[in-house]
Amino acid sequence: MSLVKCGVFFGLGAILSYGFGFSCQITTLLIIATYLATGGWKFIWVVINTLPRDAKALKVLIKLKLATKNHIQNNITVPMIFTKTAKKHPSKPCLVSEEGTLTFEEVENLSNQIANYFYQAGYRKGDVVALCFTENRIQYVCYWLGLAKIGVVAALINYNQRDVALSHSINAADSKAIIFTPDLSDALADVASQIQNKVVFYCTGNMSPNQVLSPVMLQSELARSPTYPPPAVKVGYTEKLFYVFTSGTTGLPKAAIISHSRFYYMTVGATSLANMTEKDVVYDTLPLYHTAGGVVGVGSMIVLGCTLVVRKKFSASRFWEDCIQYNCTAAQYIGEICRYLLATPAKPTDNQHKVKVMFGNGLKPEIWKMFQDRFGVKQMGEFYGATEGNCNTMNPDNTIGAVGFTTMIAPFLYPITLIRFNKDTGEYLRDRNGICIKSKPGEPGELVGKIVKGDALREFDGYVNRQATDKKVCPDVFKKGDLAFLTGDVLIMDKFGYFYFQDRTGDTFRWRGENVSTYEVESIISHHIQLKDSVVYGVEVKGLEGKAGMATIVDEHKNLDLLSLTKALQKSLPPYARPVFIRLASEVDTTGTHKLKKVDLAKEGFNPNIIKDNLYYMNSKTQQYEPLTVQVYNDICSGKIRL
Repeated sequence: MSLVKCGVFFGLGAILSYGFGFSCQITTLLIIATYLATGGWKFIWVVINTLPRDAKALKVLIKLKLATKNHIQNNITVPMIFTKTAKKHPSKPCLVSEEGTLTFEEVENLSNQIANYFYQAGYRKGDVVALCFTENRIQYVCYWLGLAKIGVVAALINYNQRDVALSHSINAADSKAIIFTPDLSDALADVASQIQNKVVFYCTGNMSPNQVLSPVMLQSELARSPTYPPPAVKVGYTEKLFYVFTSGTTGLPKAAIISHSRFYYMTVGATSLANMTEKDVVYDTLPLYHTAGGVVGVGSMIVLGCTLVVRKKFSASRFWEDCIQYNCTAAQYIGEICRYLLATPAKPTDNQHKVKVMFGNGLKPEIWKMFQDRFGVKQMGEFYGATEGNCNTMNPDNTIGAVGFTTMIAPFLYPITLIRFNKDTGEYLRDRNGICIKSKPGEPGELVGKIVKGDALREFDGYVNRQATDKKVCPDVFKKGDLAFLTGDVLIMDKFGYFYFQDRTGDTFRWRGENVSTYEVESIISHHIQLKDSVVYGVEVKGLEGKAGMATIVDEHKNLDLLSLTKALQKSLPPYARPVFIRLASEVDTTGTHKLKKVDLAKEGFNPNIIKDNLYYMNSKTQQYEPLTVQVYNDICSGKIRL
């Protein structure tokens, strides 16, 4: 209720009480009746429908506030939290995979060995060590946890990266060393000359001699390292824990800072709203270098004491069998995983598991109920959370399609909101006082979160690159002089405060659970095709989550070598960033600054019925671009051809 409205009702009360001489009770009843008659009943209806949800969230928020205060005062860090958990459950399975099982005590000992070894090797607080592991390994968590014990920051490198993107990520983090699995030795050797620092390479397993890397073989070194706790290093609760890489809005990957406090509140927020306890066994097939799998999933093990089951790589055919084998009670997902599972033939194991809750993001509303009905999962904990942001929110009550919510009763408690913007220019719309205009229920807007300096729950940790951090901050959002974090995501809010994802702003799109920077892909293509114009954008594909990458290249002389371009893309880009579709145009309309009209091209999509230019699609079996005919188009839309 606005201050103006409050003033009006206060004045009405004074008139009724003093002007007409009504008693206090009658005056109160008349004011309530007037409030309801003038639209107040809508707010009362919202309160009735959302109070249980908001009360649960408030309980979690208070819990986080109290824990944060305690952790800041006592310099409690994530490694310290894990040590406490390990002492509580020493013999309990901690990390489980196809490779074997590590108990909590064994993970504590191994992380101590890693910490002691690297401390003796001269690494100190603030140094950065890049972790390059192929697929999920149970030792992966032990490495960043061990490094964190001595204040060393791990940079969690996406193992799909190659060439420029790989060297850039290592350089952007200012890495002093690289810990890698043997199967990544060739990829690292290819970019060794591009790495700015004189890094030391550490290999986790056996490999053939490599003169370029000359790595230290860690297996034998760690075997001699002691398991007792490493020397105490003073690290604050709000200081850096590790870096996670995100494509952001433009350019190559950016190193986003994950602090100890951020790791903790993301974990507690998600697991509390999902009603999880230390008795849960969590199945995690998501990459451990990402926030979803590497923070929320791993966090359930570190903070709560859950057993974490990790799989090297997601398998639709093994998903429920693994959940049955390991007695999993919770699992993580992205939208693609749910779709792949639904696409498998029905079998008895579909609901013979004990999984009661799944949490993640990207589940399409169209398959939400279908998924729950078939697999018997009671709660889908869809959440929203930009890797580096302060707008984390979650759907706690299975509202289909919602990615989270904000309280409509007391929005000041967790200040996140949607703001309006000009779709053509991207500018934020402001009122006459220069304050951002908030979107109304049912109206799309960009999600933003108020930044409060000194409040660990409202801080924006940002990126290693200061300029990149500044670009994600907007002034004068809630009031004059304040700052807010810009998510770059367009959502819609309903009358009860539930958020529904719509799209991404700027030059990124999401595909295969990853953010793709059109600028990065365009740079690779432009470097290869040289003087030809090109533009990259995302297009919707019926039945698939996110947007598939599409490149339009001006090829007026019809001499583009597609095979050569394919090899260049495979060398320089991870699979999810490579364009799925290519359009070779003889000419394309441009803007006044001679840029290709990306929005118009995206609207046309990849439909050969309306596009007369030559179209190609990436055949996932041959890994080559092949002509996209009307029949191929129909097969893609019907799901016969899998991209």
